[in-house]
Formats: sequence, structure tokens, C-alpha cells
Amino acid sequence: MRAVLISGGLSMLVALLGTPVFIRFLVRRQYGQFIRQDGPTAHYTKRGTPTMGGVVIIGATLLGWVGGLIATQQLPSVSAVLVLFLMTGLGTVGFLDDFIKISRQRSLGLKAKPKILGQGLVGITFAVAALQFPNEQFRTPASTRVSFIRDTNIDLAFAGATVGLILFVLWANFLITAWSNAVNLTDGLDGLATGVSLIVFGAYVLVGVWQFNQSCQFLATAGPRCYEARDPLDLAVVAAAVTGACFGFLWWNASPAKIFMGDTGSLALGGALAGLSILSRTEILAAIIGGMFVLVVLSDVIQIGFFRMTGKRVFKMAPLHHHFELSGWGEVTIVIRFWIIAGLFVAVGVGIFYGEWVAG
Repeated sequence: MRAVLISGGLSMLVALLGTPVFIRFLVRRQYGQFIRQDGPTAHYTKRGTPTMGGVVIIGATLLGWVGGLIATQQLPSVSAVLVLFLMTGLGTVGFLDDFIKISRQRSLGLKAKPKILGQGLVGITFAVAALQFPNEQFRTPASTRVSFIRDTNIDLAFAGATVGLILFVLWANFLITAWSNAVNLTDGLDGLATGVSLIVFGAYVLVGVWQFNQSCQFLATAGPRCYEARDPLDLAVVAAAVTGACFGFLWWNASPAKIFMGDTGSLALGGALAGLSILSRTEILAAIIGGMFVLVVLSDVIQIGFFRMTGKRVFKMAPLHHHFELSGWGEVTIVIRFWIIAGLFVAVGVGIFYGEWVAG
């Protein structure tokens, strides 16, 4: 538990104190955000705001995690390393995307094929490794079973280990792509994605700690409702580090934002969320805990699908937060209300998680 507190506190301090240093560096280099022409006109005033703030989020997370391990004299677990690898790997792809946008002064960064290739390489590596490295109880970080609150009876390895590995890689990469795009789409207003992320990752701190206290591996008389997650406390430490990093970064990212996280941050946070959901065996539950992200994605899907079918739009502009902007809502109002909705989704998700254990 000390590692959870130390990693969260340290990452918050690193992000809080390190972000203004990074802002000054970006300003000297003139690395400012390029605003797309088809977005809300009110966003034109944000042109030139430093971006790539995800570098700070990733760096603070890593330093917070390492600090927590050193302070408690613990060795890193495979599960924690895999989530951080996924976060850093996708963040690197996002960094390249951001850098191309800035250097070429355009709203498009990496071309589709290189971006998909980079994300796929990171995602496949994560998925394959997640089914390796069994511990003393022969548990691997991930499972080929599709999970809700814990592993279900839907086993992707129904036709053998090879088929299971292939299907798991596809399933894991679907989740990684979905969550990365969800956070990326939500990152459209000052502080919106950062605030929603810290609420969601805060929930995963609670999930990890609870799973550790009710783990099938550590209870002398493990009951039928114990959890099979291999390294739940280490996942809680990672979640705490990400939460702390988002807290510190939000101080500078809140309206009016002094810096944007960019694709560097949104892809990294999406990857971390996907990794935590897979390794904590809460893949479907994550869609409830991160329900605000899901709503934003659905608004985009509905807008595109309805327009292609009818030639008409459901929303004034997608994603959802831009619809409310064009409806006259103030940016801060939208952000705070979306934070409230994110908190409600988290409350429902954590409530379902705890209620399932009580009912069992």
C-alpha cells in the first residue's frame, strides 16, 4: 500500500513541477499546436499553445512508479512492466504524430499506414508477452478468457493454444485501438481528457487494491469469489502513478490551457487503460468505468453512420463536446459537467465490481 501512495504522490509532484519547465522548452522551440480548420472557430485562439504534454505524463508516471518501488524495496512485476511498455510505446507513436504536425504546421501527422503499423507492433508485442511469464502459481499476466469483472467462460483458446493466441492478439489490439482512439477523441477541450482520465485511473487504483486483498494467490483460504489477476497490487501502483501524473498535469492543462497533451498523451493514456483492463481481468467492466470515453466515441460513430445513411447530422458537430460548444455552452461548463458524468460512470462501475463480490 505504501508503494501506491508514494508512486501517486511522486508522479503528481513530478508532473506539477516538471510541466512548466517543459512548457518553457516548447515555447523556445516554437512547438505549438496547429488547429484544424474544420473545428469550432473558438479554438483558433489556441493556435500556438505548446503541445506534446503527454511526454510529461509518461515521464511522471515512470518516475513515480520507480520511486514507489525503490521506497518499498520491491522488484518490478511483469504485469506492471507490460502496462508501462504499452503506455510508453503508444506514447512514442503519438509523439511522432505530434512532432510531424508541429514541424510541418498541419493538422495531419503520421500517415495512416505508419501509424497503424507502429500501434500494431506495440500492441502485438504486448499481447504475446502478456500470455507468457507464468509465476509460481502458473498464472500469466493475461488470460485467453474474455473478462467482465473476472474471467468469464468465453475462452478464445477453445480450439487450442495457437488459435487462442491469435484470437487474443486480435482481441487485445481491438481494445488497445478502441481505448486509444476514445481518449484521443475526448481530448478536444482544455482539461477534458486529463480530468476524465484521472477519475478513471483512480478507480483502477481501488480495483487493484481490492483484488490484492481478495486474491486467489495470497489468501490462505481463498474463497470462490477471489480474483485471478496475477499482480493486482502492482497494477494499482501503476494506476496510482498515472492518476498522480494526470493530477499534476491538469494544473497546467485546465482552462485556459498552458499546454496540451497531444496524441503523445492521449494514445499513452488509452494504452494504459487498455493494459490495465486486460491484466486486471476487467475488459468489459472498463467500458462502464470509462463510460465517458465510450459516449464520446459513440457520438462520433452515430454522426458518421447517420450522415452516410441519410445525409443529415444528429449532432451539430462530433465528437459530443463540440456539439455542446456550438449549442452555446461555455468550455469550462462542458468540461466540468463531463467530469461529473465520468464520475457517475466510475461510481456505477466500481459499484458493480463491489456488488458482484458481495452477492457472491
